[in-house]
Amino acid sequence: MSLKNKIVVITGASSGIGRALAEEMAKRGADLVLGARQYVTLCEITAELQKKYKVKALAIQADVTKEEDCKALIDQATLTFGKIDVLINNAGLSMRALFKDVDLTVLKNLMDVNFWGTVYCTKHALPEILKTEGSVVAVSSIAGYRGLPGRTGYSSSKFAMNGFMECLRTELLKTGVHVMVACPGFTTSNIRVAALSQDGQAHGETSMEEGKMMSAEEVAVRICDGIEQRKRTLIMTRQGKLAVWVNKLFPKFADKKVFELFTKEKNPLIK
Repeated sequence: MSLKNKIVVITGASSGIGRALAEEMAKRGADLVLGARQYVTLCEITAELQKKYKVKALAIQADVTKEEDCKALIDQATLTFGKIDVLINNAGLSMRALFKDVDLTVLKNLMDVNFWGTVYCTKHALPEILKTEGSVVAVSSIAGYRGLPGRTGYSSSKFAMNGFMECLRTELLKTGVHVMVACPGFTTSNIRVAALSQDGQAHGETSMEEGKMMSAEEVAVRICDGIEQRKRTLIMTRQGKLAVWVNKLFPKFADKKVFELFTKEKNPLIK
């Protein structure tokens, strides 16, 4: 499936993977509806993409934790373009704190963004996507297959996202709708800088070596390729594929190796 002239809705499009997805989609000739809370930034991005790639792009201020914002995002996309071919549920939030220390509002916040944001947008977009036999995509994580220490809320929300998408895929099996889960692994983006600490404040710094990670631009290329090829699941790194495989077959060994890995991060939470 070519993305040229498709109508693509992307949440969390003001930075990181979402912004890279917007650019890659525009390169491939797709028209865009970009949603995020940062409206001024979105307007700048849409103006840049329209000028650079001669595509149509629409910026919509939307907080995916609010169902009414998600509905408005989808309604405006449909009103403007008459259809929706692809929905990419990319808006995401992370955390870094041990469960024994964390305020439970942090976990609720992550569920609201990562899980409920996906559910709300998908619920309102699905009638249009059924008409076009289009694609529903969730940008998930290896943390949705293997629980990670210090990321209880993040892993829980991504497990929930993966389960939701699996159910949806099965329900839609005979409809022609494509459902894909994309798991980038560790990516150079601002998600770790914006990750919430135990009291719900942004960390403001990353705990990992960003230089060794996949770029947001590379992730975007792979996701766009996956949509065009209508793939089921994208696990993008060798480390991620190994983690999923080992966790299924040797879960006790996986516990040990994941523990060891996270003792090596900057200012480790576990020792």
